[in-house]
Amino acid sequence: MTYLAWERIREGLVHRRPWIRGLTAVIVCLLVGLPVGAIIGLLGWLYGSAALVGLVLGYLMLRKTLVGLVVLVAVICLLPFAALPINLGFSPTLLDLVLLTLFFVWISEIATRKRSEFIASPPTTAVLAFVSLAVVSFIAGLTHSRLTANVIRHFAEILLSVLVVLLVMNTVRTTKELKTVVTALILFGFAAAMIGVVLYVLPEELTVRLLSLLRLVRYPTGSSVLRYIEDNPELPLRAISTSIDPNVLGGMLIFVITLTLAQLPARQPLLPRKLVWAMLITMALCLILTYSRGSFAGAAAALLLLGVLRHRRMLWVSLAVVAVMLVLPPSQIYVRHLVEGLLGQDLATQMRLGEYKDALILISRHPWFGVGFAGTPEIDTYLGVSCVYLLIAEEMGVLGLLAFLTALGIFLARFLGAWRRCPSDCELEPLLLGTSLAVVGAMTGGVLDHYLFNLDFPHATALLWLTVGLGAAAIRLIDRQVV
Repeated sequence: MTYLAWERIREGLVHRRPWIRGLTAVIVCLLVGLPVGAIIGLLGWLYGSAALVGLVLGYLMLRKTLVGLVVLVAVICLLPFAALPINLGFSPTLLDLVLLTLFFVWISEIATRKRSEFIASPPTTAVLAFVSLAVVSFIAGLTHSRLTANVIRHFAEILLSVLVVLLVMNTVRTTKELKTVVTALILFGFAAAMIGVVLYVLPEELTVRLLSLLRLVRYPTGSSVLRYIEDNPELPLRAISTSIDPNVLGGMLIFVITLTLAQLPARQPLLPRKLVWAMLITMALCLILTYSRGSFAGAAAALLLLGVLRHRRMLWVSLAVVAVMLVLPPSQIYVRHLVEGLLGQDLATQMRLGEYKDALILISRHPWFGVGFAGTPEIDTYLGVSCVYLLIAEEMGVLGLLAFLTALGIFLARFLGAWRRCPSDCELEPLLLGTSLAVVGAMTGGVLDHYLFNLDFPHATALLWLTVGLGAAAIRLIDRQVV
């Protein structure tokens, strides 16, 4: 029926009689204008416009998973904490809606046999084992903690975020699709970095006013949106963009900086080389302004490995960056902050060392399956530590941590094998290096922070496993070309 209607409209628009063409155009305008006007009239121009954009994106996502992946990247980079202004016992986030739509479309395609082949290449088994252990720990933890709608939602978000790796491996099957998602990561990551830098240099009152506009999507408001070193307004301000937490912003920048760096020496970069340089400088500046030492260490590790494995010029670039940081007065504050952290002289580092000690006590009491995700059984312990590996061991025990490290270890082992087989002039090499070394950088940053597997930051978990999935897709495509 719909097809016949569209055919009648198409025939009317190209009819030889002018009055029929005009009448058809009027009918089309009414068909489009009436529902649009009704939505805007009922919801107002702001919410109405947002609803219309959401409907269009939702329709496109239902048609093609690639659109959904691009929208997922946009949400992760630009609006990771945005939630709908409705209450269902909890407020659904944009991340929830995008993840649910992506998995619905993927499962529907499998059910209707549009995708008959399920790709279960490594590290699929290890990922499924990790997710299974998470469920076991979650259920076991309910014996000493109260189950709430918020805890269920956050845990479901984490599980879906981890399983994104399987979705990406099964839906990103061509070089063009891989390039599209990586390009989206670079562009939206640059947009987030640009927003972070602009908000940083604006007067603080104006920055607060601009960020408070996001209250429409349940973001925090008021002067508390600004973040300072050690939460002390007398110390330097930290860049946050729209990520609320500067360390979370820094973690996202590890991924996008590494992906962008890998494009610089490429024979055919995804974007014009001058634009890549401009975006990289903006991202690096935003990373410095976050004052996130863990993120800086992660980005430095990725840069160093990129230089060692393939592009020795990157080593000279890193030396130049260090030299500039030692010379320029603004960056000397950052250097001093790094040195204080290494020497354990600042308050944040001392608190982190205390967290590590408390975490080891908790892990020693519950070594195998952890204490779950909602609380601890003892009043003298607490759940939370600024190290993703210790946090996983707290929540899921040593077995969960081993499953996590095994999954990422298998992926990195496959990366090394594919890198050795990949010709240096292969167009997939920058994508392989960028995605895989971004994971290495994130794992390095995870030693000093917890956002990669934290119920409060499911978008960071989704970004990690999305990147692993893209790397696995690059490995599969390279193996297909080499064979």
